[in-house]
Formats: sequence, C-alpha cells, structure tokens
Amino acid sequence: MARSTRRDFLKAGVAGAVLYGSGGAISAATKRSATDWVTLGKSNVKVTRLAFGTGTFSGRVQRELGQPEFTRLVRHAYDRGIRFFETAESYRGMPEMLGIALKGLPRDSYRLMTKYSTPASGDPAPKIDTFRKQMDTEYIDILLLHCLRPPTWVSDYQSLQDGFSEAKNKKVILAHGASVHGLPALRTFPGNQWLEIAMIRMNHNGTKMDTPEMRDIDQPGSVDEVVAHTKKVHAQGMGVISMKLCGEGRFTRPEDRDAAMKFAMNLGSVDAITIGFKSTAEIDEAIDRMNRVMNS
Repeated sequence: MARSTRRDFLKAGVAGAVLYGSGGAISAATKRSATDWVTLGKSNVKVTRLAFGTGTFSGRVQRELGQPEFTRLVRHAYDRGIRFFETAESYRGMPEMLGIALKGLPRDSYRLMTKYSTPASGDPAPKIDTFRKQMDTEYIDILLLHCLRPPTWVSDYQSLQDGFSEAKNKKVILAHGASVHGLPALRTFPGNQWLEIAMIRMNHNGTKMDTPEMRDIDQPGSVDEVVAHTKKVHAQGMGVISMKLCGEGRFTRPEDRDAAMKFAMNLGSVDAITIGFKSTAEIDEAIDRMNRVMNS
C-alpha cells in the first residue's frame, strides 16, 4: 500500500509539473521582452524588439544632446539590451554621431538600419558607400527607401530598388525595404515582392498616422486601414517595424503611452518598434513599459 501511495504521489508530482509547465513554466519561458531578438519576416535579419531611434524631429532632439551625452545614451541602451539602432540620411549629423557612439563595440552584437531619402533616382551605390563611412561600418543590416508617399513609387524609384538589390547581392546591405508616409503608398505594399521590411506608423488613436493625403496633415490617420494593410504584409512575410508609438512625442500621459504600446504589440503583426530617446530615464521607462504591456 505504501509503495502504491508513493507511486501515485510521484505520478501526481509529474502530472503537476507538466500542468505547471504548460501553464506556468512555459508561460515564463515565452514571456516577451523589449530586448528579445526577433526575426524580421523572410529577411532573416534578427533585431531586438525595441530599437533606439535617432530621428526625433528629424534628429534635432538627439543632435542637441552633443556627442558625449549622445554616446552615453547609446551605451546605456546597449547595456540595457537594446541592440537595434536606426537613423537616416535626412537626420542631419546623426549617422556620424551614431557611428562614433558605437565605435569599439563588436559589430555583430548590434544591428544598424538607415534610410535613403526620396524622391531620388539614379545609382544609389555612391550614397550607400557614404552611409557606411558615416556610420563606420562595412555593411548595413537594413536599408530603407525613406518616406514613401506616391502610389507610383515602384516605377518612380525603380533604379533605387535595383541598386539596393545589387548592394544586397554584394552583402553591402543585408535587407531592404521602405518606410511609408501616407495611405496612397501604403495601399501598394500588400503583394509587393521587393519589399522585405516595412516601416509603418502605428498607435491606438491615429496620431501622426497615415491619411489619404500624400503629405502630413494635422488630423488623425486611419487606424483601421493601416492595421489591415499591416496584417496583410506581415502575413505575406514582410518584417514590420512600427514608428510613432508616442505620437511623435504627443503622448505625454503614461496611460496614453501604455495604450499605444499595447495596441501595437498585441496586433500580432508588428515585429519591432522604434522610439527616439533623449535621456536614460526614457530608455528605462520604455523597456519597462514594453515588458509590462506585452505580458499583461
């Protein structure tokens, strides 16, 4: 009887462990974090879920910090586990400042994304070389066409797409895509076979999001339509990076920032987000908020 009881006890213990594993241990193992490495769709490029953006008001906020303070900020983000850094040609001075801030860190320990200004045409190779020199890197992980607006962008910027593809063949860049500003361009994203990465504005109430206009206007964007296109491109295999999570700085209340973050990260079609920072406190707050809302 004693052996039977002991056997039953051991069985119950194993069953309990399995139940705990399916409800507790596995949940803990799959708990999402801001600093998790995630794969951006079929590009196979891995980035941390939270990116450090350098384009707050076209980089003015970060630029005005000065190099020593900006470097301290980047290193704090790196030490906290953010290993995805993004900039752009149009963020005057920021690619160079970012290159200096990251100097000396193992190149394979972080990812770089920059953006090629549009409208433009011709061979992009010389500019891509300039970008690499500015950021002091042999290769760029992700290169995007920046700020697409017209629905005719595919034909308008064909030479740029061809040049990006050639740069990828040479491993000068590892993935290419585009950031979008406006529904006319976004409506062309589903079904596009060239785009590997889509950078899309996203928050819960449409602040600074896409509208039917081909210019930025001060009215809420169409959340439902943006979300519908985002889900389509993600299902197609594009990696999706979202921006404007803080409504370009307009969400100052914690509850608004929580709502925006929770909305984007619970869609199931946003892989990573980028936020511009000006202090270590903002970095810590964003990491804590992201960790909390993704798992609540």
